[in-house]
Amino acid sequence: MDTITLGNVEITRVVEVAPRGLARGFIFPDVAPEHWRAHESWLAPEFLDPAADEIRTMIQTWLLRSEGRTILIDTGIGNDRERPGMPHFHHLHTNYLGELAAAGVRPADVDLVICTHVHGDHVGWNTSWADGEWRPTFPNAQYVIPRVDFDYWNPENGHRTRSGSRMANVFEDSVAPVHQAGQTVLWEGDHYDVNAQLRIESAPGHTPGSAVVRLRSGTDRAVFVGDLMHSPLQIVEPDACPCFDEDEPRARVSRRRVLGETADEGALLFPAHFPGASAAEVRRDGERFAVKEWAVWR
Repeated sequence: MDTITLGNVEITRVVEVAPRGLARGFIFPDVAPEHWRAHESWLAPEFLDPAADEIRTMIQTWLLRSEGRTILIDTGIGNDRERPGMPHFHHLHTNYLGELAAAGVRPADVDLVICTHVHGDHVGWNTSWADGEWRPTFPNAQYVIPRVDFDYWNPENGHRTRSGSRMANVFEDSVAPVHQAGQTVLWEGDHYDVNAQLRIESAPGHTPGSAVVRLRSGTDRAVFVGDLMHSPLQIVEPDACPCFDEDEPRARVSRRRVLGETADEGALLFPAHFPGASAAEVRRDGERFAVKEWAVWR
């Protein structure tokens, strides 16, 4: 297991889906190829496969142990899902719970699940299929979800979304059951304090309720940014947006703000889908940013 300790918080990477390639033109249809070529020297091969014209991503959860509590940030895709609009997620079978067990965590041990936003690859293991229904995977956990996203993706509200069919069944099988079980905390406003070391902060754009999780422990700082970025290219080209952003102008504002705050604090940046070292310290580079140093795991 890959682990980093920041202050009094232990962070472990739990991988559901190992790094794989996805078509660059699908993920970033509006980003010109020359932007990728300009940074190919450091993006390839870890984050970009130029020969296949693919970006490399992975699905992972951040497992935090903070103030005696076991906390998960995002829960991946999940098994046995009907995902007709997302073939890579359709009827997936992974060893996610086995990976958690290898990190010393049983489902009953989890105290808190933080969903940075409601997308199918961030809420999937919220539930598991048992006795003919979807039930909370983590029976003793609170599930902290942005109310804005809860309302936006709730099909009862009839919102027209950019994601369309990609979100088919996600709310029904991965969000509604934990809410019906009385295990959700639907937070509102600019932030939600988890404890003295962790704060969830609003960073809308990717979805209306997208959030980041800020860690401050001792002199150490980190920011878990969910899908604020899908590729390290967005560190140096923060205006680049993937096809998954519901509101691109707001996503650009949130990305630039969080990158600036992260650089100024000397914090480690933990995006959800970066392979390799996954986390990086960033620095300002004029109006843009650059990778100062990649994280070192043990």
